Amino acid sequence: MIKSGRITIHDIAEKLNITASTVSRALNDHPRISDLTKKAVHKMAKQLNYQPNHIASALRSGKSRLIGVIIPTANRAFFSSVVRGVEEIANSLDYKVIICQSYDDPEKEIETIDALLSARVDGIVASTGKQTFTFDHYQRIIDKKIPLILFDRGNQDLKVSQVVIDDYRGAYQAVKHLLDQGCKRIAHFTSVSKISIYTDRMRGYLDALRDANIPIDHKLIIEGDLQLEDGRISMEKLLRLKVRPDAVFSSSDFGAMGAMQVLKEHKIKIPEEVALVGFSNEPFTAYTDPPLTSVDQMSITMGKITAEAFFDELKTDKSNFIPQKTVLAPELIIRGSSLKCIPEPKAI
Repeated sequence: MIKSGRITIHDIAEKLNITASTVSRALNDHPRISDLTKKAVHKMAKQLNYQPNHIASALRSGKSRLIGVIIPTANRAFFSSVVRGVEEIANSLDYKVIICQSYDDPEKEIETIDALLSARVDGIVASTGKQTFTFDHYQRIIDKKIPLILFDRGNQDLKVSQVVIDDYRGAYQAVKHLLDQGCKRIAHFTSVSKISIYTDRMRGYLDALRDANIPIDHKLIIEGDLQLEDGRISMEKLLRLKVRPDAVFSSSDFGAMGAMQVLKEHKIKIPEEVALVGFSNEPFTAYTDPPLTSVDQMSITMGKITAEAFFDELKTDKSNFIPQKTVLAPELIIRGSSLKCIPEPKAI
């Protein structure tokens, strides 16, 4: 008689009058177990609602076939698309993904890593939080010889493989586009200066202006959290200047969207009076009025390459492993929010 509680392979074995080791081999598709026995075991397992104990299995085999993925938040299309790319590769290789959110909270990040290590994941893929300035918890993963791949928000001090976008190039392209549209006073919404993606985007912004011999006006550079409300606050601040900007390049689409809302409330025409460019190419950018120009971060591609980097490391001898950094080329998606000058049609 089966006791109440978690069903085990011993319960299945008792029902079928076979050994637990036979049940285990049948569930793991061992070639020495007949198809008839495998079918009977799987049928009984389903009937008893048997759930495998992944931790016990990982302890026995040394592999859990689980990958931990840590993202700041799941309600951003960028991060959910990266996860989709990771899952496509992982699932094709019979690996499952555990998705965890840090909410940009370092303490939550530490707790999440502890939980994933306790779950015996085979490796961790992560984008570090905005408020994470020390990385001892990530170093613990490395010290345990567990693969760690960073994406989007990397860290130069950790000796791990990383997959990032060329943030500098994306920002430079965005600002160069605004300059080509005749903009001269281009504001910039940025975020925490210690995070490399924002420092790289800032460098791209500054270099594009310098290359065009446009003086840097630090009153036009505003730091915030780059959420919609931050974009609203930043745009209101810019409109109080004696000479307002004629364009805004935001390091996030949400900041640009907040700016768009404020400009509309003030009856300021977009892009005729103020042009807008965001960063990330969130799905909503194609449906704003006017549609928002944005830098595409190639999120699904980033997810797939991140997963491939993980599996490459998983099968590499640790003594011979050399971390690799993959830098993806961004693409500027030009839409109505920045097109002051409509290009003339090409002659046929």
